[in-house]
Amino acid sequence: MLTKLAMTGFKHRWRDYLVLFSGLIMSSAIFYMFEALATNQSFLKQNTSISMVGFIFQFGSVLLTIITLVYIGYANSFLLSMRKRDYGLFMLVGARKSKIGQLIWLETLLVGVAATIIGILVGTLLTAGVSHLLVNSLGLTIRHFSAWYTPAAMTTLLGYVGLFIIAGLFNLLALTKTPALKLLHSNDQPNRPQLKPARQLLEIVIGLIAIGIGYWSMAHLATLQLMGIGVALVTIVLGTYLLFNAIFVWLMVALKRLPFAQRGLSGFTLSQLSFRIRNYTKMLSIVAMLFALSLGAITVGMGFHQQIPLMANANNAYDMGLVNATTAERQQIAAMKPKTNATYHFKATKKAVYYQAAEFNRAPFTTIEVQDKHQLTYKAVQNKAAKLQQSTSNYQLMQLKDGVMITATPVFLSKTAYDKVNQPEQRLTVFATNSVITHRAALKKLAKSHFHTANPERFGGRYAMYQMVNSMYSGLEFMGMFLGIAFLAMLASCLMFKILSGADADQHRYQMLDKVGTTKRQLKGAINKEIAILFILPGIVGIVHVLFGLQMFKLIMITSPYTGIWLPFVIFAGLYLLYYLITITIYRRIVLQ
Repeated sequence: MLTKLAMTGFKHRWRDYLVLFSGLIMSSAIFYMFEALATNQSFLKQNTSISMVGFIFQFGSVLLTIITLVYIGYANSFLLSMRKRDYGLFMLVGARKSKIGQLIWLETLLVGVAATIIGILVGTLLTAGVSHLLVNSLGLTIRHFSAWYTPAAMTTLLGYVGLFIIAGLFNLLALTKTPALKLLHSNDQPNRPQLKPARQLLEIVIGLIAIGIGYWSMAHLATLQLMGIGVALVTIVLGTYLLFNAIFVWLMVALKRLPFAQRGLSGFTLSQLSFRIRNYTKMLSIVAMLFALSLGAITVGMGFHQQIPLMANANNAYDMGLVNATTAERQQIAAMKPKTNATYHFKATKKAVYYQAAEFNRAPFTTIEVQDKHQLTYKAVQNKAAKLQQSTSNYQLMQLKDGVMITATPVFLSKTAYDKVNQPEQRLTVFATNSVITHRAALKKLAKSHFHTANPERFGGRYAMYQMVNSMYSGLEFMGMFLGIAFLAMLASCLMFKILSGADADQHRYQMLDKVGTTKRQLKGAINKEIAILFILPGIVGIVHVLFGLQMFKLIMITSPYTGIWLPFVIFAGLYLLYYLITITIYRRIVLQ
């Protein structure tokens, strides 16, 4: 009988259960995506040269576990709030508490296990899709990575099931020890914020000090090493929560006292935020951390992606050099529409390579001179024969002939002296396209046909450097972009779940406003403002965290981690705005029926 009553309650509130279930699926899916990297030691070792990367992922696992605990805590609280009234009615009609306790525990566990299993499957699909998209769109080289990784699946399953067993026991104790009448009216008790200046001032001071320590430790990671990451993890999480807990409550109370709160529906919007203010502070702290992790990871990933062509272009002015290129290979070069294409004749011995000076005087050879190693700024220099003979950059010519290993010295002779060299004449064809990345597929095909390998050690130029740097940085670039997308999905899941979980309870408030003559435009405006505040506040804190957190990556990035930072910020802002629009659209459909 109790099971039938429980199913009736489920059918009545299927929309709320759908919000809960989808939120838990996304949470476990994102957790699996992270663990697919964190637990795959072969992937971490083969795709990055940073020895600390395994420890960094362990710290990341701790942080994600904290976020998951808070998320499941909210999900369990939401499940509990939906069932309190139902279980209170069951008690009033004579149901035994032991039976109700069994039903509570079983329901919590079934929801959690089902959501986790589906979440792992969804996470596997997301991992496969995101990795395929990144590898193909960015031209990455990834080794020992698999969308399905059994240790990650087991870690996710055991972790979530364990948490839901504990949550079920908590629900059992909480409901069976609460009087029936209190359960019936539990959702009618608002959590009104109270302004306690001394306590909140202390929280602000401690929060600012903690965040300051975290920022300092990230900036001095070269000295602190792993301890710096641990200190930053603890202090920034703690400081973020304290600041939100103190400032957000104070802000809501202070704004309601201002004259503008009496205009239109401003007072209603502020009251809506105040009604669940304490719960919002915890969730907004988590969202701010996820915002910082997602934006920071995407920024670093894109930073490595932007750094690769800079390093390639600073190595040589030409994409590749071919000795004795065939007619078919010259046609392949022409198909790429190179901006520079020249052929130089030479004769080679073991100690020197002899060129005709006249050919270099007619078509000067371009060399690259790096001006700033940290920013990888450079200038292209046109060299005729005499200048190239004396230049320290003439090794760039030999790279195009012999690959990375330079085995001979270039010598520039007159036509008469050149003809006297008793060696067979050969041709060196050099060319430069407008972008190595744009033409990487054609360059790869050309390298395989001429050198019979794609190994950059066999040929020089920008494409060879691109291949080597891309091989070194692909793992870091992939990790940054992959985790950035995963954390962004987790951020959206957390924020949307928190907002939509209260939509059903808010419905009757908007119905009351509609009955007293409030226009649809005013109601939509109130919704837009309320949800915008919940998106903007963690966004501001997250951006500040990112700007300071990028200091950590000065150790592993040749260029400044702030180079081209506007691009990932703009992309992320667009995605964040999209999530906001989706959230208000769903929320409106629920509360403005």
